[in-house]
Amino acid sequence: MLDTIVGTHGDKSATADHEAPLDLAARRARRWREMLDMVGVSYTIDAAILLIYAYAGTIAFTIPLGYLACGLLAVAAFIAISETGLNKRFREYSFVALQTGVSLAIMLLFAYLAPEVGILFVCSIFLIFTFAALRSTPRQTILGWTAASLGLAILFCLTDRPVAMPVATPLERLASMLVFVLVLGRGMMVGLFSSTLRDSLYKRGIELREAYRRIQELAELDELTGALNRRSIMQSLDEEIIRAHRTSGNCTVALIDLDLFKRINDQFGHPAGDEVLRTFAITIFANIRSIDKFGRYGGEEFLLILPETTDSAAHRTIDRLRGIVAELDWIAISHGLAVTMSAGVATLRAGDTIDSILTRADAALYRAKALGRNQVISA
Repeated sequence: MLDTIVGTHGDKSATADHEAPLDLAARRARRWREMLDMVGVSYTIDAAILLIYAYAGTIAFTIPLGYLACGLLAVAAFIAISETGLNKRFREYSFVALQTGVSLAIMLLFAYLAPEVGILFVCSIFLIFTFAALRSTPRQTILGWTAASLGLAILFCLTDRPVAMPVATPLERLASMLVFVLVLGRGMMVGLFSSTLRDSLYKRGIELREAYRRIQELAELDELTGALNRRSIMQSLDEEIIRAHRTSGNCTVALIDLDLFKRINDQFGHPAGDEVLRTFAITIFANIRSIDKFGRYGGEEFLLILPETTDSAAHRTIDRLRGIVAELDWIAISHGLAVTMSAGVATLRAGDTIDSILTRADAALYRAKALGRNQVISA
């Protein structure tokens, strides 16, 4: 009765585990084997109930022995398939439909052979398809329901087998009670498994959304500095220009360059240069507004977008940042290190494009460098 749970558990591991394909295949095989072992236990429990009926004189002792033999042979066959790796050749490696069909055939056969205790086998058919519903596709569900319906129709309508629930003696009543107790228990297992699977899928959904957010973030950010990369900062500039033109609002940009950065790399080494870039980016982020956009334009050059900011306000903001950068304790990175920045500021004009506003900002930055660096020039 538990065999159809295998496919669901296996698929769950497929979505939940970020492992190498070989590790995942081994994990699937191990879990399927564990489920098949549980199936064997399930057949054994049913056989034990049938033995109680046999001791009560309701059925022959050959029925529980034959039932157990058929169940364990079916389990052994699927274990052999798992061990040989034959199932790996198929898309549905757990053979849910086949396992369901085999279990259905066993239950119908023994309901025919031992109709006096047919209630056990009919209840087992119900449990088989309850578990199968967790894994089956719509097509498999329809085919399984059709097969079960035909089998039951033949059993009840085309034969005269007296499918019954024996309750004539105390021992029979005990066995019948155990049938229902186990049906309820296994039904609860389906509910618990379904709940566990739902919780797992919910958590996996959260993790996938977080992973997607992280992927998007990594795609937008410069790996070294954490600032927006060139593509993202240019996209942000395009959006701000469109917004400012639409609303007739202000927008100012600043091209910022770290002064004599090549000399820093040559004198203090590239690791120190990388740390300078990271520290500079963190400093800028800590001293701008949430609506401002800051990105790495290329090398040691950065672009700062200041929405809703006039030229004079932007000049004061950038000059304040310049002073903060110059006053940082750069010696913490390397003794004798000092870092300054130059900036060119340009405010959006009517009809401006990305190229035109950046051209003016770049020209202003060039003048700031020509005038001695460590200063801010507005276009």
